[in-house]
Amino acid sequence: VQLQASGGGLVQAGESLRLSCAASGSVSTINAMGWYRQPPGKQRELVAAVTSGGETNYADPAKGRFTISRDNAKNTVYLQMNGLNPEDTAVYLCYADRGWRGRSWGRGTLVTVSS
Repeated sequence: VQLQASGGGLVQAGESLRLSCAASGSVSTINAMGWYRQPPGKQRELVAAVTSGGETNYADPAKGRFTISRDNAKNTVYLQMNGLNPEDTAVYLCYADRGWRGRSWGRGTLVTVSS
């Protein structure tokens, strides 16, 4: 499975961005998909995840501001981020869980939020 993330960029505090992550290859093996982020100088942390059935899970910093969604027909997961603040600055990485096959990662997309 190959994952291609897009949608990052430079925005001002309070603005929004939508990230996309398109999967290709053996997509039938994908279960949950989601996003992690890695702020500068910090460890990677979960942002949000969505199962193949549409159940979602959010980390506390994302609750109420971010929305994860998934289009199974397009094999794409989205992360709508509203009310961005400088603490959201990070490289955002999408992933796809493939059961016993493990987890596939996409290349990150950089989100920079200026104050």
